[in-house]
Order: sequence, then structure tokens, then C-alpha cells
Amino acid sequence: MSTNNQQFASDNYSGICPEVWEAMSRANQGHERAYGDDQWTARAADHFRQLFETDCEVFFAFNGTAANSLALSALCQSYHSVICADIAHVETDECGAPEFFSNGSKLLVARTEEGKLTPASIRDIAQKRQDIHYPKPRVVSLTQATEIGTVYQPAELRAISQTCKELNLHLHMDGARFANACASLDLSPAELSWKAGVDVLCFGGTKNGMAVGEAILFFNRALAEDFEYRCKQAGQLASKMRFLSAPWVGLLETGAWLKYAAHANRCARLLAELIDDIPEVELMFPVQANGVFVKLPPVVLEALRGRGWMFYTFIGVGGARFMCSWDTCEQRVRQLAQDIRELVEQGRG
Repeated sequence: MSTNNQQFASDNYSGICPEVWEAMSRANQGHERAYGDDQWTARAADHFRQLFETDCEVFFAFNGTAANSLALSALCQSYHSVICADIAHVETDECGAPEFFSNGSKLLVARTEEGKLTPASIRDIAQKRQDIHYPKPRVVSLTQATEIGTVYQPAELRAISQTCKELNLHLHMDGARFANACASLDLSPAELSWKAGVDVLCFGGTKNGMAVGEAILFFNRALAEDFEYRCKQAGQLASKMRFLSAPWVGLLETGAWLKYAAHANRCARLLAELIDDIPEVELMFPVQANGVFVKLPPVVLEALRGRGWMFYTFIGVGGARFMCSWDTCEQRVRQLAQDIRELVEQGRG
């Protein structure tokens, strides 16, 4: 496997991991029933129930935008609102899809601490106004790991869940990098979801070795009523559903989901360690998952791109995001770190 073209702009750049590829190959043998009435979809759902230690409802969608938006629409009426972080993916990167699929539920952004919502910030929004002219808060949506690579501790999740219960709010978790959070904290999926009070989790597979596909897990089964109709109406009911569900069998039955997340996290920590002592390099946030957010001189950012490196710079002036993937090569991490060091030194010379 060539690693010369590996990049750090996004973990979406990576390919398909061997376990997923092999499971899809097995699912490709012969005929299976359509629209989810197949053995692979049943097996994948059962694997999730075993992994999470509970009899949750499981659905499969093509991507995270659909998963989050449909999950939120199941929790809201059009006159409701969703409290989320100001940097939440549902707010900044889903093109109004949560509002669209909920027929107009409004997103209300709250302040964060290191990218994380707090009970106080949720209360500030939920209790700001309670008159009929204001969209009624109904859901809190948080991201694990967060958009800046930080991770909610179980105690933080429980505190938020308790606040939600007091305010009669549902708790939704965008888990695009949920596997990375589990690996980072060395805790079970159950401990970081329903045992901490999460009602609905969107578990990301695309960033963890799959080609496409997210899983939507309802721990509060009552909230999943008629959800299959939402999926169908939104174009998320795959006719050959086994090719959305079989990859999960490959990831879950082998433990690859956690192995690859841990590897990506280790690569991110390695990059942070290799550049931490470089003058004019500042780590913007704690490196707790598979993302490294760094402040660099603009001339260095430009020079890195000149050397062929790809990365995003949407987090403030001089800030760059480097994401590690399930297949990131340590040698490539070291090459990036060395280029950063050389370019900073050139700029100082």
C-alpha cells in the first residue's frame, strides 16, 4: 500500500479498510433480500446491540448529514429548537439539513469550553425565553469527539444528561468520531452513550474505514417510532441495504473499529509531540482524538501547501487542522512534522 499521497486534511480522504472490504466481498456472493430484510443487516444490528450492551433500535444511512438530520427530526416538531455548539457540524456544515428534515426546527448555538457544551451553557439557552414567540427547546445535540478534537468525559456527559432531564430535553450525540472517543478514554461504547444518558447516537463509519455509511442507534426505543418511514422518505432506505450493513459486520465482529480509531489517535499524538517544541508552533487545543489543531505563521502554511501538503484552515487566523486516519503511516507523520520544522526554521532565518 502506497503512503506517498497520504494527506491530513480529512480522515474522509482515506480508503476502505481490509475488514470492511472483505465483508463487502462476502456480502456480494449470491442474492439477498432487499431493503434491509437480509441477514447482513440483521447481523449488523445485533452486533451493535452486543457492543452497546442494550436492545437498541438500529438504522443505517448513507452519510452523517442524513443520520444527524433524520435523528433530530425524530426528536423535534417544527416549532421546537435544538441546542448545539456554535462549531457543531449540524450548525456549520450540513447546509440546513437538520432544519429541512424537521420542517423548520431552529438551531440555537451555545458557548463552549474547549469545544464542549456545559450544563450552564445549555441552561442559558433553554431558559433564555419561555414564551410562545420563541422556538421551544427540545433537544441538545453534542459531538463526540468534538469538532476541535476534544473528548467529553463520562462525568461531563452525565451532567449534561441530568440537565436535559431537568429541562425536559432529549440528548442526541453526533458520533462521527465516536470510535476515536472510545479509544481515547479506553471506555466502552455503553459508558459513553446510553449509560451516560444519551437518547440517540449517530455512530460514524465513514471516518473509520468504511466507504459510506453511518448507524443511527435509538437507546430510547420509543423515540424511534416510524423512523423507518423517515429514512425511506429521505432517500436513505437502500435497496441493496446489505452493502451499507455488511461493512459494519466487518468492523464490529473483528474489533477493527476500535483498533483503527486507536491507531489514528496515536498518530495524532505523535504529530503533536514532534512539533510541540518548535518555536512559533502553538497547539490550539488538547490532542485527545485524531485531530491536531495548530497555529502556524501564514508564510509557513503557504509553504506547506507549496510542498504538496493538504489541510484545512477554517479555525481562525493562522490555524490549521491535521487529521489522522485509520491507515495513517507513521513515516508520513514524521515527514509532515519535519517539513513544519524546516519551514519554521527557514522563516526565522
